[in-house]
Amino acid sequence: MPSVFLSPSTQEWNPYVNGGNEEFYMNQVADRMEPYLRASGIEYRRNDPSRGAAGAIADSNAGNFDVHLALHSNAAPESLSGKLRGIDIYYSPLSKSSETLATIIANNFKMIYPLPDKTSAKPTTSLGEVTQTKAVAVLCEIGYHDNIQDAQWIRENLTPIAINLVESLCDYFGIPFINAGPVKMGTVTAGGSNLNIREFPSVNSRVIGTIPDGSNVIVYGKTDGWYVIFYQGVTGYVSDKFLSV
Repeated sequence: MPSVFLSPSTQEWNPYVNGGNEEFYMNQVADRMEPYLRASGIEYRRNDPSRGAAGAIADSNAGNFDVHLALHSNAAPESLSGKLRGIDIYYSPLSKSSETLATIIANNFKMIYPLPDKTSAKPTTSLGEVTQTKAVAVLCEIGYHDNIQDAQWIRENLTPIAINLVESLCDYFGIPFINAGPVKMGTVTAGGSNLNIREFPSVNSRVIGTIPDGSNVIVYGKTDGWYVIFYQGVTGYVSDKFLSV
């Protein structure tokens, strides 16, 4: 299953004009992403706030992640403080996949940000979380926290922002977005046979594990005849015909 290193800002010294700071609000977004990531079958790991950006890069590179997603909000130069608005999604110009992901995220943000013409994907060769990571990486600057309208928009739209980001990841990975609901337990009812865990919701998808009949599994979500489950360290899809929830 797809895996994401989720890296919300550790910059608590960047205050929001209406209270709070960048680290707090970007972690609020990441918190709200988690149930939608699980429901949609995307594995994830969070950064360690005490290790900063360099630590996040090192921890990301030590794993085997498909995407490194950094979450930030922006601030204008002192001469323009409070006057700028917009969302910038930064990608590596050396990676077509990075550009593709950034473009998807920017286009999806246009649907919820009040100034869609100020939402764009931009190349960078200087942001370490984009240029120094092994995984396909983007860095999201979600609005300007020194601008009253942007800061208020972020505060009032934490869940829509989180959902939008997970939808973008699903678009990039080519998997269905699944709305988060209560985590449930399920029991395999395969008539004595093992139940295949598949990488995608299709009988033609690669088998990434098996579950003995009668075993209990964690159920995160459901889409078109398939459950997203977790069993013994494996997240994947199983047919709803052979699982009692």
